Amino acid sequence: MASGTAITKPEPGRAAQRDSKSVRGLFASRIARAIFGWNFVGFCILAIGVLALTEVRSGLIDAQIRSLRLQGDLITNVLIETATVAGDPTPRMDEPTARAVLLRLLPPERVASEPRADLRVRILQPDGSVVADTDVLYGKVDERPLPPPRSGAARGDETDSEAPERSADSWRFTPWRPTTSMEEGRRRALLGEVTTGQRINAQGERVVSVTIPIRRVQAVIGIVVIESADAERILANERRAVGPIVLAAFAVIALSSILLALVIAQPLRRLAQAADRLRLTGATRLDLPDIRKHKDEIGDLANALEAMTNALADRIDANERFAADVSHEIKNPLASIRSALDTARAISDPQQQARLLAIAAGDVNRLDRLITDIARASRMEAETARGELDPVDIGRLLASLCESYAAAGKPGAAARVQFAGPRPADAITLGQEGPLGQVFRNLIDNARSFSPPDGVVSISVEVQRRRDGGVVRAVVADDGPGIPPDNLETIFERFYTDRPKGAAFGGNSGLGLSIARQIVAAHHGRIWAENRPRGGAALTVELPLAGGMRP
Repeated sequence: MASGTAITKPEPGRAAQRDSKSVRGLFASRIARAIFGWNFVGFCILAIGVLALTEVRSGLIDAQIRSLRLQGDLITNVLIETATVAGDPTPRMDEPTARAVLLRLLPPERVASEPRADLRVRILQPDGSVVADTDVLYGKVDERPLPPPRSGAARGDETDSEAPERSADSWRFTPWRPTTSMEEGRRRALLGEVTTGQRINAQGERVVSVTIPIRRVQAVIGIVVIESADAERILANERRAVGPIVLAAFAVIALSSILLALVIAQPLRRLAQAADRLRLTGATRLDLPDIRKHKDEIGDLANALEAMTNALADRIDANERFAADVSHEIKNPLASIRSALDTARAISDPQQQARLLAIAAGDVNRLDRLITDIARASRMEAETARGELDPVDIGRLLASLCESYAAAGKPGAAARVQFAGPRPADAITLGQEGPLGQVFRNLIDNARSFSPPDGVVSISVEVQRRRDGGVVRAVVADDGPGIPPDNLETIFERFYTDRPKGAAFGGNSGLGLSIARQIVAAHHGRIWAENRPRGGAALTVELPLAGGMRP
């Protein structure tokens, strides 16, 4: 009703344009860039670590097989040269020499210097019997849990097949009982093929093996099986190596979460709490200076909320002042009516009674006019707040008003209204034609009331191009006495009236110019008054051009 702040609906075209640019504008947000950046850094660290570990795992087995193959070829070549006998009719292997060669090639000192090396070499006869085994030669003890004791069985009753492998001080070798894959490797070695394989031993360790035939004069006289069980240990080390990568990724993600909590979640929570306090305590203004300092969308939100609450507070204050002004303005004619009626009842002179009743009737008309103007002001505010914005040709609108005043006026009864100067074709603003028309009708009526009967109310329109988009300027000038310099701003206040001499008292409510300023402010424009050098007053309205309207 009396606020200079009005809320208008957004344009459908602009809303669609914002929706179409929402995805593209996402990365223009600082918070969005921070969120994407931190999360993708953590993801990239984790991905690089996983890819690196996958590469290591894929090449580990191949590297072990190549290493075992090189060592096996070396052992096989030495055995062929030093531990084989050209027998009759077939060559054979010299078992003691083979064990000595194996001890020389793989001395026990290596085991002492590399206590964690899991290399095992077996030399087998073609029938599968063991010629030499590094675990036995080096005195390794295979520690395994004993089976539960059987009732009625003595320790000496164990058969040779049920007993574990012999200890280091025994040179009695039991036949090698390979798994199916190892047996397949032995059979293929007897055919002269070199085979590789993998298996899981009784301890659950991954064992990589290479089986190489010992050939003399195209005859296979033995088999070298070289295997290593350290693949699982290497993989375990690699898994431990992934630990720092996982921790780094966790740290980045944790930092990202903390950042989001501090930069987004906490300020939003404070905004929500401030809004709740505003609602529960009955306060009208929101003040969050520390959040407003944020150079991101959170700061923009805090500024917008403060601006909104301040606008609402200003609106509430303006409504309260308006209610007080209306109460004061209505009390004056009511007091005059009560006084006239009380006096009329107290006197008996018919002429005085008629005069007092005429005063009361005039006050009733004044009160009716005041209530009508107040209702019009309220209706205009509601229309301005709820209406849609459309292109309005200010030049055409003022030309139509001039024609309507010319057609309705009587010669000599009031000042003439004329359109001065050319009418620009591009004087178009975004607004509501009805309220804007009411603005210029109020200005024209006000100018005619101050002009002499033979005076002229001149209306002009021009377009001014500026860096901020340009404005449409409309001027309503009269031939009246002008406005006192001290009242150039006061005339826009509610219920202010300063009529010329001879004008009927109570003929104006003083809301016309106040309504005009209210509507112009709702259209993001401005209105002011000034005196003309040659006499009279001029009221100027500036509205933004349709292509450069400020938000």
